[in-house]
Amino acid sequence: MKHFCSSSVSEDLGCRRGDFSRKHYGSVELLISSDADGAIQRAGRFRVENGSSDENATALPGTWRRTDVHLENPEYHTRWYFKYFLGQVHQNYIGNDAEKSPFFLSVTLSDQNNQRVPQYRAILWRKTGTQKICLPYSPTKTLSVKSILSAMNLDKFEKGPREIFHPEIQKDLLVLEEQEGSVNFKFGVLFAKDGQLTDDEMFSNEIGSEPFQKFLNLLGDTITLKGWTGYRGGLDTKNDTTGIHSVYTVYQGHEIMFHVSTMLPYSKENKQQVERKRHIGNDIVTIVFQEGEESSPAFKPSMIRSHFTHIFALVRYNQQNDNYRLKIFSEESVPLFGPPLPTPPVFTDHQEFRDFLLVKLINGEKATLETPTFAQKRRRTLDMLIRSLHQDLMPDLHKNMLNRRSFSDVLPESPKSARKKEEARQAEFVRIGQALKLKSIVRGDAPSSLAASGICKKEPWEPQCFCSNFPHEAVCADPWGQALLVSTDAGVLLVDDDLPSVPVFDRTLPVKQMHVLETLDLLVLRADKGKDARLFVFRLSALQKGLEGKQAGKSRSDCRENKLEKTKGCHLYAINTHHSRELRIVVAIRNKLLLITRKHNKPSGVTSTSLLSPLSESPVEEFQYIREICLSDSPMVMTLVDGPAEESDNLICVAYRHQFDVVNESTGEAFRLHHVEANRVNFVAAIDVYEDGEAGLLLCYNYSCIYKKVCPFNGGSFLVQPSASDFQFCWNQAPYAIVCAFPYLLAFTTDSMEIRLVVNGNLVHTAVVPQLQLVASRVKFNQKICTRFHLETSWAEASNDL
Repeated sequence: MKHFCSSSVSEDLGCRRGDFSRKHYGSVELLISSDADGAIQRAGRFRVENGSSDENATALPGTWRRTDVHLENPEYHTRWYFKYFLGQVHQNYIGNDAEKSPFFLSVTLSDQNNQRVPQYRAILWRKTGTQKICLPYSPTKTLSVKSILSAMNLDKFEKGPREIFHPEIQKDLLVLEEQEGSVNFKFGVLFAKDGQLTDDEMFSNEIGSEPFQKFLNLLGDTITLKGWTGYRGGLDTKNDTTGIHSVYTVYQGHEIMFHVSTMLPYSKENKQQVERKRHIGNDIVTIVFQEGEESSPAFKPSMIRSHFTHIFALVRYNQQNDNYRLKIFSEESVPLFGPPLPTPPVFTDHQEFRDFLLVKLINGEKATLETPTFAQKRRRTLDMLIRSLHQDLMPDLHKNMLNRRSFSDVLPESPKSARKKEEARQAEFVRIGQALKLKSIVRGDAPSSLAASGICKKEPWEPQCFCSNFPHEAVCADPWGQALLVSTDAGVLLVDDDLPSVPVFDRTLPVKQMHVLETLDLLVLRADKGKDARLFVFRLSALQKGLEGKQAGKSRSDCRENKLEKTKGCHLYAINTHHSRELRIVVAIRNKLLLITRKHNKPSGVTSTSLLSPLSESPVEEFQYIREICLSDSPMVMTLVDGPAEESDNLICVAYRHQFDVVNESTGEAFRLHHVEANRVNFVAAIDVYEDGEAGLLLCYNYSCIYKKVCPFNGGSFLVQPSASDFQFCWNQAPYAIVCAFPYLLAFTTDSMEIRLVVNGNLVHTAVVPQLQLVASRVKFNQKICTRFHLETSWAEASNDL
């Protein structure tokens, strides 16, 4: 049984990443604080998020919606060892890389979320960090440790990895995973009266106010510390030395303890309130609740003397309108994190404000751990733990704890003679692992998604059934109005819900690529028939007229007038997706690129046949051949990038061999963009995005995705510039297709969809969909606001579970 399903993302999503990140994640400012006499106290550079300052912000992309609020890199999806390995049969290996640095490898065969999709999961523990990947399972093909490490770009070793049999290794590996960050959080809450300009004044507030207490009640529950058995966040739960009460909550599996300034011990003799500062000053994230009118002197992070706090959330409560206003200050080294603040950053629904604030604070602390200061400390700790564990295991090299069956099949069948012994070993291994898992759960350190999760909301990627019982294999497709134009083994069909499919072209025209350009009244497609492959162009209005006249599907011979002759033998083509000035098409014929443009555009949205004469039924004459560009090899991936202004700034990104290059459309000169350091390269996509009005590219290959900014300089040359917003990440599974639907990146594999944020590459969701096939993705430009679009993704899948 086949289904076509569609998943839609809100129309308010931004079209270009530069506008999105710059306007909705704030800008870095130098903030200077002074005392009551005007003397400068401290200064610091912070990124200030205050919503968009644009007067037309309500119509701009990135305006907050409830569906934008996601925990980034949620532990339930990222803590693999706890979730998939601990307490389960799995294998662990130890080895040294070519630089003699030790590493550990954990491998298990698991069923993906009980969806009947067996697959291998592997975790590589190295001093530089942890890498996680999924590999497909085949009952007829064994998988070796060497091939797993090769997939992780680790091809050279000092010696072959050996298996560790000792069950206590699970405890050590769990400690390594916990270095990624705490599951639970402690946040400071500082009460500031109107007009207070120094941290001594703020910390000296003995009690709060009624609005402050109302805010604390919104954050969580007031608990008695003495005898408290949950997460304590560094507070004393035995002798009341850190206060009698505190505020605590659980959010989406995370325990959160708030260090509330007015609940921590107060000293009349100590003006600096050291005991209060000792806790709040050592929190990465602090909420500052400031009373007073908005016109009053505003809080600045430089007012607080702390080298540890990186993020401040300024909260103001408006009693007259019963709403909260939020402003975020992040130390400039903290990477961008979501959700972006609404415009204006005012919340009338208090529960929505609580959800937004907690997600923002949790994401902010995780982002802070990626700053150089924290990342270097984490790497040193991880390196120390790995080396220490390696040294502890080495003496047991000859005691059956380490196995010399390096590169054996993963999860090998035991010999009959040793089956009982192996079964007993595995049972003990599992028993110890399950005891460790239970202990972590009781201790409150277990990643979980079963706890309170806030407001129930509809996610933007929730699927909608488009067509059930589709009987054909889909090759490619593109939306046409409310219908879907689908290329199949039976020809090209127009599919509309569960209505009978309408043939548009018969099977003599085997279409491999297509673009429906409704605003240009055009259909562009590549029909692949070996050396006779060509590009064809059609008027949608002419095709629509034929469908209304109940004409049979067109054959290849019926399309002779629609061929672009010079494209014979093409194996790939690309069009510019932001064709505001003109439509450009680049066609790849082996190692040759052919640049084609449309001479003139018809009025937007032309569909009336009354405007067409019989001579203009084919649009071929409207296209002109501009130039040929020769490459050193045939491109596997190709993307067009619009320049900011002039035609000479237009680029072609091509991927071949082990590299991504950018080619100047005007001169044909190629510049190296990125070299791939891997033995085998599977190019997936090059996606054009924009940072501050300049071109940038997301380069996707194997498991990797890297952002590169490209700037024109010196009359036609191009420079790859490092940017503060650059990032690189790895997919958990190797995708075969990637779609950009701002603010999301959607990666498709044969049985799952992985969703991350464009602005930082952070994971927000993974969906298991057996036998998943991406068929089409479409950018629909809003007629009134050209920077807004609605992306519809359609896929075919062979399961009723979606």
